[in-house]
Amino acid sequence: MVAAAALATVLGSLTLPGSASAAPASSTRHVQKVGTGSYKVTGTGSGEPASISLEIPKQAGPDANDFSRSGRGPAGAHRSLAPARAAGPAGPAVAGGVIRNGPQLLGGFDGLNHRAQRTANNGNQFTLEPPDQALCVGNGHIVEAVNDAFQVYNADGTGQTGVVDLNTFFGYPPVLDRATGVFGPNLTDPTCLFDPATHRFFLVVLTLEQTPDGDLTGDNHLDIAVAADPTGTWNIYRLDVTDDGTNGTPVHPNCPCIGDYPHIGVDANGFYVTTNEYSFFGTEYNSAQIYAFSKRALARGDADVLVTQLDTPGADRGLNGFTVWPAQSPVTSDYERSAGGTEYFLSSNAAEEATGTQDYVSTSIVTWALTNTRSLDSPAPRLGLSNTRVGVQRYSLPPAANQKAGPAPLRECLNDDPCATFLLGAPDPFKPEALSPLDSNDTRMQQVTYTGGRLYGALDTAVTVGGASKAGIGWYIVRPSLRGTSLRADLTAQGQLGLAGNNLTYPAIGVNAAGRGVMAFTLVGDGYFPSAAYSAFDGRTGAGAIYLAKAGLGPQDGFSGYKAVSGDPPRPRWGDYGATAVDGSNIWMASEYIGQTCTLAQYEAAPFGSCGGTRTALANWGTRISQVKP
Repeated sequence: MVAAAALATVLGSLTLPGSASAAPASSTRHVQKVGTGSYKVTGTGSGEPASISLEIPKQAGPDANDFSRSGRGPAGAHRSLAPARAAGPAGPAVAGGVIRNGPQLLGGFDGLNHRAQRTANNGNQFTLEPPDQALCVGNGHIVEAVNDAFQVYNADGTGQTGVVDLNTFFGYPPVLDRATGVFGPNLTDPTCLFDPATHRFFLVVLTLEQTPDGDLTGDNHLDIAVAADPTGTWNIYRLDVTDDGTNGTPVHPNCPCIGDYPHIGVDANGFYVTTNEYSFFGTEYNSAQIYAFSKRALARGDADVLVTQLDTPGADRGLNGFTVWPAQSPVTSDYERSAGGTEYFLSSNAAEEATGTQDYVSTSIVTWALTNTRSLDSPAPRLGLSNTRVGVQRYSLPPAANQKAGPAPLRECLNDDPCATFLLGAPDPFKPEALSPLDSNDTRMQQVTYTGGRLYGALDTAVTVGGASKAGIGWYIVRPSLRGTSLRADLTAQGQLGLAGNNLTYPAIGVNAAGRGVMAFTLVGDGYFPSAAYSAFDGRTGAGAIYLAKAGLGPQDGFSGYKAVSGDPPRPRWGDYGATAVDGSNIWMASEYIGQTCTLAQYEAAPFGSCGGTRTALANWGTRISQVKP
């Protein structure tokens, strides 16, 4: 446990008057079940890069080197208009407190890592960063998905399935058949949940279509998989999100567009997917979308289901909705049943996507309510969407997260001409390469939970701790209420969490029905290699002491941190999101961390770049899955 005296926590309470918005544009269309998917046994490849060019998905548009999925490239999952610049003004910090009876770490295991992802499906995969973890737990199954692989575990970490690539799972050809050179669809941004009412698992990915030569076509859709048993057969539905008038989609400006950063939630009646809509071949941002389905229709496996799409341009007092994250609840008694059934969402509004400026500072977050969700089971859904701002302590764009120095054999290889020539085909023209700080996200909202009449959410922000601006976390507890369809939201607690000399990134809050929980994140900085960590979290007072779930063993040493492979300046991606999943009174967490370390000599030993099977030549990220009792 990290000493509580080193924490930085701010508590407060402030509420702005409610602000109901004009009804958003909405439309309803049909979505068909397109088939089934399941775990299929595939071979394992070597993971050795035969050619750097075949490790990099082809790109077009403003970020042509964006195979790390950073920035605004058209295949760039988690596209962001956030500039590569200094952080915004940091929020103030005061000494933190400690929650009594802190969470007990019941166990944990290493989940999927880059080597497992890259070598899946006989090695017909790309090298990808970051993993973007999906985690869902129920009925004795623990499901993890990353870019671009999937596995189901027992509680002790043994596999109920092996590792399968997402292309195979969803019934697509490989993203790259290395024997023929033919490209298949590019899948990204997995997210999943277990619904306690229907006892169904829901898994969603964004699929980008490519030509056989690997050129993006502009066509993209969400694949939605639903199953009672994640080791068995999943029904798959396909939702077009290009919004250029094809396949029943509405016609939006600057489209074809990409339905980026999908995330999911449920209430008593509906299953919800939200996206951020960017122009596929440009840089324009439209708004966030909400897609609402009858979850009963999906759970039954109906061949034809309805989806209602709601758009949010100008919905937040003239600002566009951005990362409007839907809530999920640990138990069915938590669902909001007033106003004909209501699903809640949280979002932030500091990003350029919302404001049109690069200030990246705000003193409010936004609570959203989608009402009359009971109508999703009817032939003609009639939904209402409203929102209100909640005043909070100032939050802003976090700085990049510095790393503790340690063995980084890819960096050392790039700085050594013979090794770099073996890897790249020529010496590194940018040497000397340096260990880069990690990307700390922008200010978008992260995972949202609704339980006990309260919404819980967190985001990345700059904080002042130990006399310096560091990457930290802003967290919020909001009590929404409805009078008819009029929405009010009161802030019951808030805070900012940091650790002197270190950084906390990509928070995910999980709270059980008793109001006790944890907030998972990555801890990295002067004292720690990228580590899986968490904070005690109480439904009344919020975050407390910081605990380590698993300490990192070395620095992040992946391709996106080096100019020769990622471009200049590099942007070492570190996740788009972590995840928590409530399982009864206990909570599971999934966080990115570095679970290996090796020297340059070990890296150069055959098979090249594998360091004894712990990494690949171009990346070394790993994931950690942990169970805690709050």
